[in-house]
Amino acid sequence: MTRPVVALLTDFGTVDHYAGTMKGVVLDVCPETSLVDITHDIAPHDVLGGALELAACCRYFPSGTTFLVVVDPGVGSARRGIAAAGGGYTFVAPDNGVIAPALDVFDDVRVIELTEFKYARPTVSRTFEGRDRFAPAAGWLARGIALAALGRPLASWERLAVPDAVEVDGGVDGEVIRVDRFGNLVTNVGRGAFERLVRRGAIELSVGGHPVARVVETYADADGPQPVAIFGSADTLEVAVGRGSAAAQLGLRCGAPVCIRRV
Repeated sequence: MTRPVVALLTDFGTVDHYAGTMKGVVLDVCPETSLVDITHDIAPHDVLGGALELAACCRYFPSGTTFLVVVDPGVGSARRGIAAAGGGYTFVAPDNGVIAPALDVFDDVRVIELTEFKYARPTVSRTFEGRDRFAPAAGWLARGIALAALGRPLASWERLAVPDAVEVDGGVDGEVIRVDRFGNLVTNVGRGAFERLVRRGAIELSVGGHPVARVVETYADADGPQPVAIFGSADTLEVAVGRGSAAAQLGLRCGAPVCIRRV
């Protein structure tokens, strides 16, 4: 029998007990669960950052995985707790858009509000709903309970405004949407838009006003201090420097504009 998988993504870090406590609650409900840490290093309260990380990885997990996602600046407020199913996966999270981009790629999405408190801990903290509401729900889903048992169905849930690159006459306008641990500037410019432009002639590329002269195939090809462009594992354009941080070297962060123009 295959063991159920619960994958956790939070902004809790690993200094405090929070992530470990949620794991303990999941195991208390479903002791045979295999627990996977996606990351606990999302910047505090960065819902968009958490959403992008989840969307980038969730389809690479085994079918049946439950994702326990807690990036929750509205903890204790009137915002809802939700669980969702789509693409053979289930998700538990606050209703603040953090799972919306991951759900957007599936056609068979169902979402419920966590209203059945018998599947939560007896007392729900106003400051740690990850422990008392979300982790128990994830444990019950791993144990095989039906999504509908956890609460009432929702016709709508919070969306998240993820910036899209825009194809304009003679070019593409985008922006940096993530800065990874290596300081690579991950943009929202997809390979398709870039290649359509390149097929029409030579281009000029800049990020935050800094020119990027070369497009390379691997990070190893970035062999000096000059920034280069590369298509990363998500097939979006990144800006990197050789054995260093493009973000630090260029003084850029999320939101920096990306401009690609035909020469």
